[in-house]
Amino acid sequence: HRACPHARCAMHVHSIHATVLASLADSHLPAIDQTTAMFHNRVAVDDHYGGMAFEDEAARCVQLLSDPKITTLIMGNHGVLVIGATVAETFNRLYYFERAAETYIRALQTGRPLRYLPEDIAEKTAREWETYPGFADDHLREIKAILDAEAPDYAS
Repeated sequence: HRACPHARCAMHVHSIHATVLASLADSHLPAIDQTTAMFHNRVAVDDHYGGMAFEDEAARCVQLLSDPKITTLIMGNHGVLVIGATVAETFNRLYYFERAAETYIRALQTGRPLRYLPEDIAEKTAREWETYPGFADDHLREIKAILDAEAPDYAS
């Protein structure tokens, strides 16, 4: 938090598609649809994996998130780390990053040329996601409602 005071919550995973993306020679996530556009100009890519993210490695990684506009860190050869102002915002970002990485990886698997969004449309879409009223809170509330109904012991 000292190096990244705007981050109130951080979440890190080694999910399948984000980790596949983190393992590519070029780990950037291009805006090819509205979900990938959510992360347009909001992602840092760490190309210098230095082992487990303890102490010095963690300090080095967090510096990549010092710009408040950057909310997602693709940790090369590792996974993904997202930050946010709330648990709901951070979880939402983590969930949609995995979906975006999956879309991109599956598009690459076709071997066909990709259709990239123009810069202005990608940035406009990213801003629209950021200002979508109640989106993250509603998403987390609905996931909790499903868990309450299907697996109520998750909260214990």
